[in-house]
Amino acid sequence: MWIVIDGYNLIRRSPRFSLLDRRDMEEGREALLTTLAAYRRIKGHRITVVFDGWERGGMSEQVKLAAGLQVVFTRRGEQADQAILRFVEKAPSGAVVVTSDRALADGVARTGAVTLSAEEFHERLDRTVREGGEGEFQKEDDEPDSKYPGPRSRKGPTRRPSKQAKRRITTLKRL
Repeated sequence: MWIVIDGYNLIRRSPRFSLLDRRDMEEGREALLTTLAAYRRIKGHRITVVFDGWERGGMSEQVKLAAGLQVVFTRRGEQADQAILRFVEKAPSGAVVVTSDRALADGVARTGAVTLSAEEFHERLDRTVREGGEGEFQKEDDEPDSKYPGPRSRKGPTRRPSKQAKRRITTLKRL
């Protein structure tokens, strides 16, 4: 699975990272990358974090590898949203984009990739890192699914999730 993260969006939506970011932007970024590196070691997903460089960035996009993460700083004049859409358009299947930016989420959905809000991903990130991967190999299917309580007593057509909703549920279970 490939997770593409709108870096500053996640930092500013996180209670922990946003405090560090207000003190020092570099400190907020480093805390996020350290936590994501731990998450990557546990889960093994490919992770790309995209940061805006559009106001103070260089003339070209800067890409570096840090602790197994691909970290991208966009070039001057390009926002992270534009870079994320460009990445996901090339390989939308299996990609999960983490952002709470509605316009970006809509654009990503049109490519066929799955979106996840920054708040929801932050909860999953914290829980996974805190547990350290314990229970990682437990089957999630063993637990009853509260979204689908089972057969209903009423007659009529069933309400099945759409193919897109099924793909989203399956993809997010792997996070």
